[in-house]
Amino acid sequence: MERSEPVLPGVWRDDTRYPQVTHIERVARSEGESGDWPDWVSPPLVERLMARGITEPWSHQVTAADLARSGRDVIIATGTASGKSLAFVMPAVEAIDAGGTVLYLSPTKALAHDQLRWISDLEVPEVRAAVYDGDTPAEDRRWIREHATYVLTNPDMLHHGMLPRHGAWARFLRRLKYVVVDEAHHYRGVFGSHVALILRRLRRICARYRSGPTFVLASATSGSPAESASRLTGAEVTAVTEDGSPRPAMSVALVEPELTDLVGENGAPIRRTAPSQAAEMLADLVFQGMRTLVFVRSRQGAEVVALGAQRILHDRGEPDLAERVAAYRGGYLASDRRELEQALRTGTLLGLASTNALELGVDISGLDAVLITGWPGTRASLWQQAGRAGRGGGDALAAFIARDDPLDTYLAHHPTAIFGRSVEATVLDPENPHILDPHLCAAAQENPITRSDFPLFGPSTEERLDALVRRRMLRRRPRGWFWTSHERAGDLADIRGSGGSRVQIVDTASGLLLGEIDEAASHGTVHPGAVYLHQGETFLVDDLDLDEGVALVHAEDPPYSTWARDTTDITVRRTLRSRTWPSGAVVHFGEVHVVQQVVGYLKRNVRTGSVLGEQPLDLPERVLDTRAVWWTLPADAEQRLRGQDVPILGAAHAAEHAAIGLLPLLATCDRWDIGGVSTSVHGDTGKPTVFVYDGYEGGAGFAERGYTAAREWLVATRGAIADCECEQGCPSCIQSPKCGNGNEPLNKAGALRLLDAVLGGADGDPQAVDAS
Repeated sequence: MERSEPVLPGVWRDDTRYPQVTHIERVARSEGESGDWPDWVSPPLVERLMARGITEPWSHQVTAADLARSGRDVIIATGTASGKSLAFVMPAVEAIDAGGTVLYLSPTKALAHDQLRWISDLEVPEVRAAVYDGDTPAEDRRWIREHATYVLTNPDMLHHGMLPRHGAWARFLRRLKYVVVDEAHHYRGVFGSHVALILRRLRRICARYRSGPTFVLASATSGSPAESASRLTGAEVTAVTEDGSPRPAMSVALVEPELTDLVGENGAPIRRTAPSQAAEMLADLVFQGMRTLVFVRSRQGAEVVALGAQRILHDRGEPDLAERVAAYRGGYLASDRRELEQALRTGTLLGLASTNALELGVDISGLDAVLITGWPGTRASLWQQAGRAGRGGGDALAAFIARDDPLDTYLAHHPTAIFGRSVEATVLDPENPHILDPHLCAAAQENPITRSDFPLFGPSTEERLDALVRRRMLRRRPRGWFWTSHERAGDLADIRGSGGSRVQIVDTASGLLLGEIDEAASHGTVHPGAVYLHQGETFLVDDLDLDEGVALVHAEDPPYSTWARDTTDITVRRTLRSRTWPSGAVVHFGEVHVVQQVVGYLKRNVRTGSVLGEQPLDLPERVLDTRAVWWTLPADAEQRLRGQDVPILGAAHAAEHAAIGLLPLLATCDRWDIGGVSTSVHGDTGKPTVFVYDGYEGGAGFAERGYTAAREWLVATRGAIADCECEQGCPSCIQSPKCGNGNEPLNKAGALRLLDAVLGGADGDPQAVDAS
């Protein structure tokens, strides 16, 4: 059938087609500000860039390139599709022409390969670019080490492959002029802390070869980019944040799927799922001829959205359009992914549902709309994904579709938490001893550590080295600290995990390895009797052998899901800081000892959520020494609430769940990175207390960020509970998918009263007290 020009669907017309829309934000067009080509850029490079349609650079590209060429470490923190690559390619090519080399780091293999295509297409003679990662054939690796001038890799390969064998890279390292750290905002939390130490080790090895490369970081817009980049690299970094590139006008809708007539656990209403809402909106957009990309948080979710949109279009009598919708995810073959990307670019495909595999690096232009299904984790990621729309120069459409989650609910009703605010500061903690120790061992194996290295690794370096000597992992000699083993020290650091041992999940029928999981997480996920999902298939766990590090499963599709029940005890080891508010509530930050044990699991009906039974488990206790933020209810407020028949434990438990759900608003974490405990009277405080702790040994910086922004955090927590339209509490406000007590007891009204008591009267700055 013939179609006219695309018409904006109802979601952006403010009519009644989508009553689930809670807000529409109009982002104005920006025309951009260009600059002149720096006079030090070679004419042949300018000619090649102009032949590709880049007739002149944008102002931020020139500013960043000039800073890098002058030897200043710099971070370019500008919007999606603002041309950050050109800013580091200009000085990189000049350095290579003069006999230097360049090292490019990205968080993913796919982005490195995309950058390789970009730099190779320039056809600059001296730029011999190559990707060096785990997939690089052995026969190519020697050539890359000896002849490549532009090496693209990732932190994993730098950690495991390049730094331990730096002697083989001596020729490359002696001439190293620039280290490019792309998508730097992805280096946060535990992973970011590991990468920070890998970069310090790189700087140390470069110094050994008398090279002092300039670091150039590229990032989505982020809060305090200079501070975050300095913490990541261990050196002072200058930020370029004024984006000179043109931006299309954009309409951004916030969407909260409606409540259904179904009732789930504890009588809580069930909300329509975000993937179902996204499928309907994708079908509407495709019907209007609008090229649309949908971001979904899981591989299975991407398939669900694509299939749902196809079914809707078939039901509307549009089978041809249904064939122009597909799913995209990391599990596909590289050739299949490239075909899907090209089909979306050309318009052969009109709708594509993807995981965040398409958030980074891959150049998809000409999109009309982006749907973001569930909060992507940070405002930086939200704008990174939304920025995929409008890349062809036209105006853009974007929608954030809230999941049944406290944070998503809050954002759907509080647009000021998204629009007109800077994005989050990146949280990382490279001084966490549990992360620092293995990197000190790796550094000592690469080259003996001396006192001159102490400023690089932080003030606790000598203390940690002494501890490693006592554990006989290092040996101290007059020339420094030496690694004592013939094993690879780098294997001690699990840079993309929480550290510790791993459990392999094996299908007993085929013998195939389905995946791996942290030992700590295995207790609640692959315990005996657990229902385990893997890429849309269902398995039942037969056995969990923690000594051997293996969980044995078999394919089965039972009519129930499982939910682990656990107990958690928390002890305050040391209070590092505390703050008293005018309400009398006290907020603390410090070190805690957590003991957790999975004691059983519930079987729940897949369709209704009703409990079918409970099975006991005999698993060992897990111990975690970490950091936490906690707040206490003042005695007079407690007496007042008890006098009003407020159930303190249910109120504190509900507030804890909502607070855990809202912390990612302020710290670059996921709710699965943190844990919580709430008590009506805690043994160490003697008062009703709510704890939120980092789920990583030694801490990850999330709880500290919660302490720093405690008032904003708890105000948002209260807002999320109050704004939810349910009566007794639901997954959108106080119920948690990870609660070890089966979401009992919870009291929504009581949580609001308790938070009012904590926050009440704290309009001014609370009195800060530094604990000794």
